[in-house]
Amino acid sequence: MDLAKIKACICEGAAEEAIIDVLLDNDLLVFRREDMLDERVIRCRDGKTFETRYLRKGFNELISVIRILDSRRENFKLSKEYESKVDVINVVTAPEIEMLIIFNEDKYSDFKKSGKKPSIFCKENLKMSSVKSYDFVRKYFEKSELLVQAIKKYNEISKIRKSEYTLLDLLK
Repeated sequence: MDLAKIKACICEGAAEEAIIDVLLDNDLLVFRREDMLDERVIRCRDGKTFETRYLRKGFNELISVIRILDSRRENFKLSKEYESKVDVINVVTAPEIEMLIIFNEDKYSDFKKSGKKPSIFCKENLKMSSVKSYDFVRKYFEKSELLVQAIKKYNEISKIRKSEYTLLDLLK
């Protein structure tokens, strides 16, 4: 994966943001916070809104927009004026980012039998009511090595499509 000098990391939710922050703070990603727009994760899922807030500041260089999301169908539309200035990289965490907790808890087979969405499984079966909150996920993966192990386990079991990126691709 080739990334431009300037990066924008966009996360769909608080849990995704916490995971990226843990990885950034432990210098585990192929980019650093200093390389990012505003040196932080951006929570702006709409292409037009992103364009208005960030691209109209007069960037002359290519920008890599790294989107962390669980949906393969979510579009990121930019106007023709900016399409050539932005390289959009979708990092898919399907079905949900909470799968990392399920793998870390070694509950994948129980999860599969349950037929539940990952976040519901975490809330009901693992009694993690705040599984979608930034603070919970940040504290849960306080030891970044647990997060990296969970990402690797997720990658082993997931059905990753060709030309699709995962969190593993972002690790150093």
